[in-house]
Amino acid sequence: MEFFNSRFANSFGFFLGLVLLIASDALLSFANAKAHHHDFVIQATPVKRLCKTHNTITVNGMYPGPTLEVNNGDTLVVKVTNKARYNVTIHWHGVRQMRTAWADGPEFVTQCPIRPGMSYTYRFTIQGQEGTLWWHAHSSWLRATVYGALIIHPKEGSSYPFPKPKRETPILLGEWWDANPIDVVRQATRTGAAPNISDAYTINGQPGDLYNCSSQDTVVVPIDSGETNLLRVINSGLNQPLFFTIANHQFTVVGADASYLKPFTTSVIMLGPGQTTDVLIKGDQPPSRYYLAARAYASAPNAPFDNTTTTAILEYKSAPCPAKKGLSIRPVMPPLPAFNDTATVTAFTKKLRSPQKVEVPTDIDESLFFTVGLGLNNCPRNFRSSRCQGPNGTRFTASMNNVSFVLPSNFSLLQAHHHGIPGVFTTDFPGNPPLKFDYTGNVSRSLWQPVPGTKLYKLEYGSRVQIVLQDTSIFTPENHPIHIHGYDFYIIAEGFGNFNPKTDTSKFNLVDPPLRNTVGVPVGGWAVIRFVADNPGVWLMHCHLDVHITWGLAMAFLVENGVTELEKLEAPPPDYPVC
Repeated sequence: MEFFNSRFANSFGFFLGLVLLIASDALLSFANAKAHHHDFVIQATPVKRLCKTHNTITVNGMYPGPTLEVNNGDTLVVKVTNKARYNVTIHWHGVRQMRTAWADGPEFVTQCPIRPGMSYTYRFTIQGQEGTLWWHAHSSWLRATVYGALIIHPKEGSSYPFPKPKRETPILLGEWWDANPIDVVRQATRTGAAPNISDAYTINGQPGDLYNCSSQDTVVVPIDSGETNLLRVINSGLNQPLFFTIANHQFTVVGADASYLKPFTTSVIMLGPGQTTDVLIKGDQPPSRYYLAARAYASAPNAPFDNTTTTAILEYKSAPCPAKKGLSIRPVMPPLPAFNDTATVTAFTKKLRSPQKVEVPTDIDESLFFTVGLGLNNCPRNFRSSRCQGPNGTRFTASMNNVSFVLPSNFSLLQAHHHGIPGVFTTDFPGNPPLKFDYTGNVSRSLWQPVPGTKLYKLEYGSRVQIVLQDTSIFTPENHPIHIHGYDFYIIAEGFGNFNPKTDTSKFNLVDPPLRNTVGVPVGGWAVIRFVADNPGVWLMHCHLDVHITWGLAMAFLVENGVTELEKLEAPPPDYPVC
């Protein structure tokens, strides 16, 4: 009996010690977590680019806006005060927003906009994410200038899964219009035509040496011989996927969309709008000056695009100073892929892998098939021809599964769902195309006109979801960066042509697919993604080419509450904006 009691005491002591150890680790982790408070003032600020000054909408007078830095597990509290003349919201792109959908930000989806003169405080916690994300306006085209980096460092006491770099530099790729972007989209909405293309691309807000009146402010990225630096590259552009490279230097890709990747080397990367990529570079070249450069990946045949190139300068500290010598040392210019180089894009995306085996959902509860693409609406009878300047007197539109998404205007979708307000949306978004056709072939003109609607797709909490995203050649095929709010997902396969469930399932990577929040659906092709619906709320899924979301290339998931309190949407905050 004594032996049994001592055995029991020893076992109980070990068990108690283990519980205390786990509890102390959790408490330590909780104690190290911080709340970061920021004030964002949305305001018009004079910004001079390309020889002209524009009254540009900014955050705190900065373009791009402030970089926010946190640790995994920290909480962000950001009070946004709107002193501009437009409605505004802020979206924290890629943040999971577990149970805090009220803080997600897309206008009329999770909140009503912050009206001029009003304010709203976003409160949310970063849970289990590390790497590079970003924030941007999610109201009309304000995100052309209202955006900034959101950097998530490992928890205190943890480290990167690669050698700690000497230096870290956010590289925000953007698009600049020599006009008011709101006027640009309003004109397109009025005429039904495609909006004017941008006049420049930018790196950290500056166009660079190849544009008029821009050389003096070209961004300089310092490096020392022998050191390794981490570049956090973000495509903050509105409508254009971009190639990015550095002369004479290789990238080691280590992360994307705040998830680590199996490292691999490449000389060029491609990012669709919304995507981020973390790369290491080494100071292993002769001390000099080298251009960082970005330009368009233009996948849609015959569609107009901005064909200019933005540059910044990678400058070795020991490089001879051009000013002192009285001569200009022209930085080395890198070769860039052809604008339509889909082969380079495909080779790059095929290399993206999670660092180790991951838990990909296998027994699928919801097997969905969504077509994505453009369309053309016939000119309404009461419209003048000046309002139908799309091809052959039509108006451009876009859709998923032939539904062109219409945002409500009196309530947000989340508000209507949470409070049971009828008449704001329906839950009959089709899980498959209403009509099967040759998606990437010659499509009948009868299929070019989608149906407008505010339709959501309902998901039970915890359901395992697979979505096949199929590009269509209605009007033109194109690489579509599809972003899901509130979720990361595994990209388990990509391909060209029409998805064939009999043969293409053999291409599924269920071992180490990459985890992302934005997937580039290949031009004239398809991508398959999987996730578990473990975050209650209403979550927008849309093309991150803003011209396409303006035309309706979007839908939303309504993810129901689970059983326990921790599986349910939190209550709305007291300062939630009213419409």
